[in-house]
Amino acid sequence: MKLLRFPALLILILGVGLTALAAYLRAKGELASVLIRNAWERGLRLGTPQRPWSWADTYPIARLRIPRLGYDEIVLEGATPRTLAFGPARLLSGAGLGEPGNLVLAGHRTSWFEPLHSIAQGDKIDLEWSDPRSGVLRERIYTVTMIRVVQPQNVGLLEPTSEDALTLITCYPFGRGPLSPQRYIVRALPSGPSRLVSGQQLSKVLI
Repeated sequence: MKLLRFPALLILILGVGLTALAAYLRAKGELASVLIRNAWERGLRLGTPQRPWSWADTYPIARLRIPRLGYDEIVLEGATPRTLAFGPARLLSGAGLGEPGNLVLAGHRTSWFEPLHSIAQGDKIDLEWSDPRSGVLRERIYTVTMIRVVQPQNVGLLEPTSEDALTLITCYPFGRGPLSPQRYIVRALPSGPSRLVSGQQLSKVLI
């Protein structure tokens, strides 16, 4: 009987430990999201990018919304593995915000870009960013025109384009399965030129 108690106790300790670790990681992720959104709003007030915490090697650069999906996330600069743990991020090989060409944003299939499994052609994507020259908030609306599942080596949709485009990329299939051998790509084209966010709208953002 005593021999059975030790394995049972060990399993109980491991279970408690794993539960505590999961709770810690979740709390850490939620705190990071709050700090990132605060840094985004602080950057809008000050007119310059703000790091979410002092040792961060990234900073918020845009707000990405997909109204039909209720999607609303802050985009970070530089899609490194470390940065992607905290939010969707811009691929440095693509166009910059407000620049002509193909703006490419990446996100994890299990978190930031998991809602993309419900996106459809014709959906609107709203992108806001702070103009680095003037510090004012600009907005551009895109319309989804293409959804593709491709092999990782097929990078054609990530390459520079002569026309303006917004490209979202994540691993595929969605979910928490151990394998994601393909890539899920959403291509959206601008519905018009970018525009200044009005003072009334900006005040709502900063509240």
